[in-house]
Parts: sequence; structure tokens; C-alpha cells
Amino acid sequence: MEKLIGRVRAAIEKYQMIEEGDRIAVGVSGGKDSLFLLCALASLSKYYPKHFTVTAITADPRFGDHDTDFSQVEALCASLEIPYRIKRTDLGTLIFEDRKEPNPCSLCARMRRGILHNLCVEEGIGKLALGHHFDDAAQTFLMNLLYGGKLGCFSPKTYLSRKGITVIRPLLFCEERELQNAAARMGLPTVKSGCPADGVTARKDTEELLAQWEKTFPDLRAKIIGAMQRAGLDGW
Repeated sequence: MEKLIGRVRAAIEKYQMIEEGDRIAVGVSGGKDSLFLLCALASLSKYYPKHFTVTAITADPRFGDHDTDFSQVEALCASLEIPYRIKRTDLGTLIFEDRKEPNPCSLCARMRRGILHNLCVEEGIGKLALGHHFDDAAQTFLMNLLYGGKLGCFSPKTYLSRKGITVIRPLLFCEERELQNAAARMGLPTVKSGCPADGVTARKDTEELLAQWEKTFPDLRAKIIGAMQRAGLDGW
């Protein structure tokens, strides 16, 4: 875990993600990435030179019209002495039953982020940390190129002027494989997604495409990240 926390700290310092006195909400989905991020920031908050506090927040889509069981995440937050708030929503019903969205992932992600943004505002929290990692960044760049015909990616740090909050992504230097191994070693209580589209998304297709291309072009993900950094693309 120490090695990955070092990478989290490197990303935070490179992109100046944390300032003295920050209150940071971690958007917890129940997946390995957001749970590791929660633990990493909780650990870092104990000795980082700039004092900050951590809160966990979750937007439950309630797929199948059922509350998702986050009891183990609640227990983890209690053990870390971190406040935890869950917002139950009707996103699952709205997207899959009412609107019957043929491509639900983008809309669902935007709406969940909007709910997290509003939770931050309600709690008076100025920064929201999301669990996007190294692989997510490379995949997003390719998805924008292949599906949207544009060069772009999410930014390491983004100020949302309408909400008055800053979104940060401290896991950008951590690879998914490493996060998966760390989560398993730490015994993190991951929550299986109840989403009907889980595992059959454009992102999953892009992940498989990248893995195939890396057999011919070694370190392709690192080259994509490096190219975005050298070009200064979207704040990289």
C-alpha cells in the first residue's frame, strides 16, 4: 500500500490537488478503486504537510429498485473514523425502465456525479475526490478519439464554478492491476454493481482493445499518458 500511496501523493503534488484546511469528500461507489482511494487519503491525512479532512459519500442508483447494501463500507468508514453519507436515488429506474436508454453509461455517470456535487455543496465540502486511475485515463482518451472524433480526457483537477467545488483524481498514477492487488491484500469490502449494463460497455470494449494493441505496441497506456502530459491536454 505504501508504494501506491506514494504515487497518490505524487499526483496530488504534481497537480496541486490539496491545500491547507481542505475538506475532501471521496466519491465511494463500492468498487476497489474508490475504496482504496478512501483508505489512501485517510492514511495520508495523518502526516501530509497540509492538513485536510476526509468524508465518504455515495450516490446509490438503486438498480432493480432495491437499496444497495453498503453496510460493509459503513463499517470500513467507522474503522477509519471517517463520516459516511449515502444518498439513495431512483437513477436505476429512471435510466433503465422509464427512459430505456440504449447507451446508459454516460448519462448515469453524469447524473451520479451531479448528485455527488450536490452532496458536497450540502455538506459544505470544497473538494470531491474520484477514483479514476491510470488505465481509466488512457481508455477515456481513446474513447474520445474513437467514438467522439476528438482529442480529450478528464482533467486531473477541475474547478466547477457553478457549484464552487473542485474535482480531483489522486489515483492517476496508479494502474488498475496494482489497485486490484492492493484491494485484495487489504481485504477491502467491495460492493458488486447491480447495473444491468455492467461488463458490456464501450469502456470495457476499449479496455480490451488497449490490451490487444499493447501486444504490438508495448507500454501504450504510458505513451498515451505521456503524450497528454507533453501536450498539456485538458490540464495534464
